[in-house]
Amino acid sequence: MIEEHIRNGGIVPVEVTCSLIEKAMKESSCEKFLIDGFPRNQNNMEGWNRQMADNVNLLFVLFFDCSQEVCAQRCLERGAAGSGRSDDNPESLKKRFQTYMNDTMHIIKFYEKQNLVCRVDASKPPDEVK
Repeated sequence: MIEEHIRNGGIVPVEVTCSLIEKAMKESSCEKFLIDGFPRNQNNMEGWNRQMADNVNLLFVLFFDCSQEVCAQRCLERGAAGSGRSDDNPESLKKRFQTYMNDTMHIIKFYEKQNLVCRVDASKPPDEVK
């Protein structure tokens, strides 16, 4: 089910994602976590707030900012190098970018209003991004 959502450029149901994140956090001996690519939409954020917000202290949102062209090129190169990801192809990327613009950017803007976004210029070559 998760793979189907990923392949179609969609978003995995929030209950599934939050449960997986919560399980991984509980099984870890760490106290701080970097959660990559979440929340991706309003439903994700609401689900996170229902299930996890009382148990975590959100320090910041790390936002790697670069153009759609740079992102697509990197994903396609990753796919060509054998990433094993079913969504590293032009068709899935188009769907992912639509989802990103329609759903995810609203979340970034929400956190920006709370001064929680740390923006990183990711348009440079990966080994130069700091």
